[in-house]
Amino acid sequence: MEIIKHYFPNLTEKQIEQFSALQNLYAEWNDKINVISRKDVENLYERHILHSLSIGKIVEFEPNDNIIDIGTGGGFPGIPLAILFPETQFHLVDSIGKKIKVVTEVAKEIGLDNVVAEQMRVEKAKKNNYDFAVTRAVAQTSKLYHWIKPALRKNKPSLMEEGEFKHGILALKGGDLKEELANFKHFYRLYNLSDMFEEEFFETKKILYIPI
Repeated sequence: MEIIKHYFPNLTEKQIEQFSALQNLYAEWNDKINVISRKDVENLYERHILHSLSIGKIVEFEPNDNIIDIGTGGGFPGIPLAILFPETQFHLVDSIGKKIKVVTEVAKEIGLDNVVAEQMRVEKAKKNNYDFAVTRAVAQTSKLYHWIKPALRKNKPSLMEEGEFKHGILALKGGDLKEELANFKHFYRLYNLSDMFEEEFFETKKILYIPI
């Protein structure tokens, strides 16, 4: 938990309580339903929670923004971001029902009222309904873009011309992305997590931002 307070020193007491509760909750649920590796349970705050919160270092979600977390698994990055942005609405979706059960129960236990978890394929998401899509290691960029683009609200041309974007995809990625992005024809930005965090785990981690 100290690593979260180090990089996010302005958390409220409620947020600290919510983040602090996650270790035991995920340890308990992971014994019943394997949503993350056993090794990663021991490194939950670095490898899952802080990793998820990195998105909050490059974008400030606004109150009443509507965010979809694609392939949320055990609730990452959606649950940590929902704690960080309590006035923003999060829709966490995954095609596997038992993972959604974990997400639902964890959100309930820590009192997150800005999260809805649903077993659903992303292709079924409501059109033009979301300001951002967040995701972690779900699919190749071209597939991800094709799946989620219809569900996202589009940026105004004036914003695009000025280089200021709001609506889009924020994907947590790892490793060398040159091959994956070589044939991707749309504009994107890459942010290195090693510029934000000093831990070795983040050396090859990135955030890929694609405006819509």
